[in-house]
Amino acid sequence: MTIDTTFFSRCIKTLDTAYNRLLGCEEDSIEYDMYRSACVKEFEIILEQAGKLLRKCLKDFAHSPKAINRLVFKEVFRHAAQHSLLSVEETERWLIYRDNRNDTAHDYGKKFTEYTLTLLPGFIADAITLEKAIVQHIGRVRDD
Repeated sequence: MTIDTTFFSRCIKTLDTAYNRLLGCEEDSIEYDMYRSACVKEFEIILEQAGKLLRKCLKDFAHSPKAINRLVFKEVFRHAAQHSLLSVEETERWLIYRDNRNDTAHDYGKKFTEYTLTLLPGFIADAITLEKAIVQHIGRVRDD
């Protein structure tokens, strides 16, 4: 099975760019609203892609790919930590990101989106770290 991180990488770069541009905008401007919306959407996309990519990586450790497919989102991240794809601390942060995404999905109010924005610097760093871990995993599997 091929694991390709190209789209994931592009989404991280898009989020980073949108977030940096957001920081340069006046909060009551249309540009701020536009970049805030872009940030929240990229946050959601990256979170979903992270789960999908980790699910693919975990299949390399499992006897049954069907068992991996049955894992709920948070279990995917916990299993990734068990296989050293993520640290325990990173996993805990990804679970916080997921909880925030679930809250945001139900209420796109300003309170939730502003809280998401406070998570973005750490989220971007964690996404970059995860991408590197996935690429390293791909290399290890290829070399076996």
